[in-house]
Amino acid sequence: HMSNDAFVNLTGVSQFLLLGVSEELKLQHFIFGLFLSMYLITVFGNLLIILAVSSDSHLHTPMYFFLSNLSFVDICFTSTTIPKMLWNIQTQRKVITYEGCMIQMYFFMLFAGLDDFLLTVMAYDRFVAICHPLHYTVIMNPQHCGILVLVSCIISVLHSLLETLMVLTLSFCREVEIPHYFCELKQLIQLACSNNFLNELVMNCAAGLLGGVPLAAILYTYCKIASSICRISSAQGKYKAFSTCASHLSVVFLFYCTCLGVYLSSAAPHNPHSSATASVMYTMVTPMLNPFIYSLRNRDIKRALRA
Repeated sequence: HMSNDAFVNLTGVSQFLLLGVSEELKLQHFIFGLFLSMYLITVFGNLLIILAVSSDSHLHTPMYFFLSNLSFVDICFTSTTIPKMLWNIQTQRKVITYEGCMIQMYFFMLFAGLDDFLLTVMAYDRFVAICHPLHYTVIMNPQHCGILVLVSCIISVLHSLLETLMVLTLSFCREVEIPHYFCELKQLIQLACSNNFLNELVMNCAAGLLGGVPLAAILYTYCKIASSICRISSAQGKYKAFSTCASHLSVVFLFYCTCLGVYLSSAAPHNPHSSATASVMYTMVTPMLNPFIYSLRNRDIKRALRA
């Protein structure tokens, strides 16, 4: 009696096919133009933030240190998926090698995790600034800020490594078509021919921990911030305290709502491409809007950009 696994190509596949956002040829030119312009805006917008922060000594504060790190991560985050997608549309080839797929998946998860942690660290920074203003410079000293970013990096690297190594143990059947424009972990696990129970378990636990815990921390810090702002007697003081948080809150709201949208759209039975379309929101739209949200609401950054 032979097991089903005996019929699987145990050497593994050498390549996958990325089906993209849409397979309609008429839409390809539009999608290419849209994604190329969004990608360029994301890269240049985030580079401007990094240059503004590094060139203006007034911006050498913890808040802007984290913001420039977030901008750098956003550039890397979009660069893991979009250039390959644009290349595939331009050459009319949908192929990505097995190795390329694993590398793309690893870096995508790494930068998505870092995005998540940096938003949490930024919420903590606002919490200390508003709730403990007298101790701010002591608590948020450069060494402490560096450690917070380093710990975020280490957790993200270890999580991506674990998930990627677990996908490497899966075997895939010959023609593997991914209804997406990049190698997404969930899609790959679902396409495996071998038993993927452990992968599903680890993926869901990691999503709960690495998504839920930072979100809970952000919500907790903002509850504390809100109660502190309410205690400020002057209306001008309240406005000033709130305006320093507004940009960050907008970005958090955008990031988590789009991630939740993707998760819910992939859970429902549907047209396979709708998950890819929903993913555009957090892989492209959020990193593109971050520089605008921060620079439009921020007098310091506007001054640095004009200088």
